[in-house]
Amino acid sequence: MLGLVPPLPQQPGRPPSTGHMIVCGDDALARRLAVELRYVYGERVALLLPPGRDANAPETPLTQRGRAAALFGRMSAAMNRAGNGTAGGDGDTNAGVEAVRIMEAPEPSDEVLEEAGVDRAAALALVYDDDERNIRAALTARRLNPRLRLVIRLYNRKLGQHLEELLDQAAAVSMPGIDPALLDASTTVLSDADTAAPALAATALTGSSKIIQAEGLLLRAAERPPPRRGESADPGLCTLALLSSTTNDPAGAEGSESSGDEAPLLLPDERAVAAATGRGTVVLEAISRADPDQPAARMGGRGAPLSQVFSRRLRWSALGVALSALALVIASLLTTKDSALHSTYLTLLDLLGMNDPAEDAPPARQIIQILSGMAGMLLLPLLIAAVLEAFGTLRTASSLRRPPRGLSGHVVLLGLGKIGTRVLVRLRELGIPVVVVEEDPEARGIPLARSLHVPTVIGDVTQEGVLEAAKIRRAHALLALTSIDTTNLEATLYARSVKPDLRVALRLYDDEFATAVYRTLRTAHPQALTRSRSVSHLAAPAFAVAMMGRQILGAVPVERKVMLFAALEVAGHPQLEGRTVEQAFRSGAWRVLALDATPPADRAPDLAAVPPYDPASGGATPPSSGLVWDLHPGYVLRAQDRVVIAATRRGLAELLRRRRTAASRR
Repeated sequence: MLGLVPPLPQQPGRPPSTGHMIVCGDDALARRLAVELRYVYGERVALLLPPGRDANAPETPLTQRGRAAALFGRMSAAMNRAGNGTAGGDGDTNAGVEAVRIMEAPEPSDEVLEEAGVDRAAALALVYDDDERNIRAALTARRLNPRLRLVIRLYNRKLGQHLEELLDQAAAVSMPGIDPALLDASTTVLSDADTAAPALAATALTGSSKIIQAEGLLLRAAERPPPRRGESADPGLCTLALLSSTTNDPAGAEGSESSGDEAPLLLPDERAVAAATGRGTVVLEAISRADPDQPAARMGGRGAPLSQVFSRRLRWSALGVALSALALVIASLLTTKDSALHSTYLTLLDLLGMNDPAEDAPPARQIIQILSGMAGMLLLPLLIAAVLEAFGTLRTASSLRRPPRGLSGHVVLLGLGKIGTRVLVRLRELGIPVVVVEEDPEARGIPLARSLHVPTVIGDVTQEGVLEAAKIRRAHALLALTSIDTTNLEATLYARSVKPDLRVALRLYDDEFATAVYRTLRTAHPQALTRSRSVSHLAAPAFAVAMMGRQILGAVPVERKVMLFAALEVAGHPQLEGRTVEQAFRSGAWRVLALDATPPADRAPDLAAVPPYDPASGGATPPSSGLVWDLHPGYVLRAQDRVVIAATRRGLAELLRRRRTAASRR
């Protein structure tokens, strides 16, 4: 049932049995998360995988265990070539000790979790693709070890919130008398779809913003192009990253580490920013108050219901008839001595053909009656058309909308699975026109597309005519997000043959394969912007930091790197405690952005949560946030402070390792 990784460099023995991390999963996210924990944070890892081949992976003879062993072997060899040994770096006590164990089991049962050492583990990640399996294993693990830090992958966000409360409450009941503050990070529910969707949506846009939420505030990290000659760059609140000089070049290397000074630089200092000419930047641009979650807008805006029932031509026709009736009423008032009410009444009767002939009336009255009768003849077909259109609209209200004729500048989205559905919501929140292509009419996101009135094409994207039906020739970008790599690649190649300069972002299962495909497409189409993304690569950093017990407010992708925003208690961090904000800044590693000025007893445990709406307030402005963003560089950080930092993955890992080392020395 279990086995050790085939011989890996510098890992001869079995990992110690306490304080390790356990990762349970059935796809690439589990393997990527285990690599992140081992080679970024230097943790001991037990990886539990189901036997057999990964059902979501491309065709390969490797089993789950074989793919994991190969991945660990490549990472270990890369670390050795870099001269770093294992990922622990300075002060890593795990160097030279086997720190990875791979187990195989169909289910994370009681016996399997006990064999993995769940009762002595520091954290457990449950990242199966099945929500029910993750929930069942989480309940079992909480019973076996109430102190265990749990990180759970769930697609259902509302269920995840309730599950967090339930598991934290179970931990508190199992350990009476323990300080509740120690349980704040005991359970974290994340969604790989929610984590990766903003990055995938941003690849279809230029100059798009990445939004991070903290204590009811929205932090906007905006990507800005290089300033023109004679212009000065606006640093915003602070500069978070320098982009590679080729990031806006379709043939650029997208953050290749081999490009030396041209590679993207996270958290640069002022000297690096001043010396970076001709390079784009990512800046912390604005801070605004967050509102409760709003549903994504429908295509074309909310609009009046009338515009969804009756066509524009019918509405213009009705307006013409109404203006004609108004003109007849005014003419009757001017030529007769009747009151306005009586003139309107007679005109309506004439329009409907219900009035008696005006034989003994003055000529003016007779002429108005004839004109009213002619206008009434136009009214009858108008009423019939309105009834037919209303009936047709109501009949097709539950059906999918077809792409309109004149649509252009839109994004073609392939696939409405878990990832595609979240990306669709994100694009509609940004007001981006979208056309969806989905092969399965019963796919997860079809009801959402129907409710948002998003134009949808049902069909196999690899078949001729399907992308043409989605107006690919006039599209701004293509997002290929199906779960099949070959389908995404084939659709991309066909779309490029139709429109060579099309902006393309495709989802690929394996990050190495994504890099290889990106380089090939870049070479074949040097004038078109191409981006390839692996969901596991985008989501793994957030899961790893949550396993370390740190609150992640968000993750911002910068080309092929990831920058994290986290909330940290200053106590126990020697690189922060007792230092000024300026001294605590380390270029390329971490930077203090804000200070939580709220007294410790009144602090919200979750900075990413929007304050709940209070009906008694009558919609009044909620209380101001306790976060201070304009920190003076000379402010000395105290042990009782809580700060919001931006950090690289390795920078945050170094902070956590130093804290762990300092705690062990005490």
